[in-house]
Amino acid sequence: MGEYILMSMVIDTDVVIVGRNEIVREGLSRILASEGFTVMAAVPEYTSEIAGRDGTMPQLIIVDAQTCDEGIEDCGLLRLAFPNSRLVMMADGYDMESISRAFAAGVDGYLAKAISCAPMVGALKLIMMGEKIVPSQVVLAMTDIRANTGKIDFYAARMTADLTDRELEILGHLVHGEANKLIARRLSVSEATVKAHVKAILRKLQLSNRTQAAIWAVNERLIAA
Repeated sequence: MGEYILMSMVIDTDVVIVGRNEIVREGLSRILASEGFTVMAAVPEYTSEIAGRDGTMPQLIIVDAQTCDEGIEDCGLLRLAFPNSRLVMMADGYDMESISRAFAAGVDGYLAKAISCAPMVGALKLIMMGEKIVPSQVVLAMTDIRANTGKIDFYAARMTADLTDRELEILGHLVHGEANKLIARRLSVSEATVKAHVKAILRKLQLSNRTQAAIWAVNERLIAA
């Protein structure tokens, strides 16, 4: 019953859509208008003029990202210009690095463009209620890792994994979505050294990639996201 009420609830929200693809902008505008959202503007790129002529600030801004880098950059600018608006980024794909960078830029939700209309509208309504939204596959990945690793505390996790101080430090950078080159620059070591540490972390945690390692670290509260 609660889910039905949420999905059918009429929501009066002023929305701005930012995206370079005119067809996508038009499609989103029609979908949202049919669900009770008020589309203030649908524009190809970020501009400080997207507020209403009467000074009305958008309650929700949706960024249709052509690439993750462009979308994250736009989101960062929009967050500075509209600190009180809910901000959503839609992208073709997703990984832990992109999602981490997007949330660091200030988004409230990260949606995959492959999402269908009803779940998208439901996600936007949840975001307007104050929730943070990520693709469901990310949540499933976290659940899978928890099932494989079990629930353990900080000290038990460190003892079990036998991670060194440097490995824990690098794991923290993985959680925040940083590439090996950036980590190397921050720690004043070579990129090859970082790669070696990442391989050691994955081997000790018995995981297959850095995304799983980042999720594991956050899930076990070893590292704050």
